[in-house]
Amino acid sequence: MSALFQPYSLRDVTIPNRVWMPPMCQYSAAPEGPLTGAPADWHFAHYAARATGGTGLIIVEATAVSPEGRISPHDLGIWNDTQVEAFRRITRFLVEQGTVPAIQLAHAGRKASTDRPWKGGAPVGPQAHGWQPVGPSAIPFAEGHPVPTELTAAQITEVVGEFADAARRALAAGFEIAEIHGAHGYLIGNFLSPHSNHRTDEYGGSYENRTRFALEVVDAVRAVWPDDKPLFFRVSATDWLEEGGWTPDETVRFARELHGHGVDLLDVSTGGNASGVRIPVGPGYQVPFAARVKAETPMPVAAVGLITDAEQAEKILANGEADAVLLGRELLRNPSWARQAAREAGAEVRVPDQYHRSV
Repeated sequence: MSALFQPYSLRDVTIPNRVWMPPMCQYSAAPEGPLTGAPADWHFAHYAARATGGTGLIIVEATAVSPEGRISPHDLGIWNDTQVEAFRRITRFLVEQGTVPAIQLAHAGRKASTDRPWKGGAPVGPQAHGWQPVGPSAIPFAEGHPVPTELTAAQITEVVGEFADAARRALAAGFEIAEIHGAHGYLIGNFLSPHSNHRTDEYGGSYENRTRFALEVVDAVRAVWPDDKPLFFRVSATDWLEEGGWTPDETVRFARELHGHGVDLLDVSTGGNASGVRIPVGPGYQVPFAARVKAETPMPVAAVGLITDAEQAEKILANGEADAVLLGRELLRNPSWARQAAREAGAEVRVPDQYHRSV
């Protein structure tokens, strides 16, 4: 029996299979005007295609909790009710297709205010709808990036409140699962790592202090997110630095604490916080980090990173390395990956009535 196509339940939400789509920014929202940050036709078509393709869970791309929290001026946001209404069109359709809709709540921190990747991804200023980035410390991400404004303790509290407000809006927009983005060198990850956090107050220095902001965000979101709905957290398990960075040992410790604070699943990625590092990219290269968390903590995990074929995905689940797999680029290439894999495995996956001739 295919492990990929077994349902998976967390709290009162049942996901129909273990083929999940991770957050992947589309950089396709309006940068200004009344629809700033709101999903548009591109986003609907993009997510709808993966839902009709049989994907069990779709996590909508990094969605900013404030205008300054966007990675680029073209990112999605969920800081106002206009955005909520636009998201409802997407969540309704995903639910109709049997897909569970999730959303990643994010703040880009010191990596904010950059151009779209196909435009080079360089920092942009006010002349291109940009703004001044913020971070735990006044340390730029890389050469050519602006020095971020160091957040005060009062401003940190404001950001925590923005995450909670965004979670309330995500619920109103019809999402069943919320994920907090603590990976890839964005704001929460900036605080976690000593590479980017040089603070000397209660939010910097020791492990306990560096994780304080993340846990405050988790507690604030969990307080407004219903008890019957799951909460995920995405982490970079390592900065890929030999010293002075966030480590896999800290990830394991942090996973235990997150579990105690009401997080239901850890979405395990790596990197993104230190520029110029060498990452040994290859098939399933991040899976061992997820497997370690699963083996050493009570936290369920999802694995991501160059998982491309069904046999590979089945082995990850069968070996107990993860509870689900997240297919990124492969789902961009093939929106119907899940239906195709189910057919090859002799498993069942929901097929839209309009597509039954393809079964």
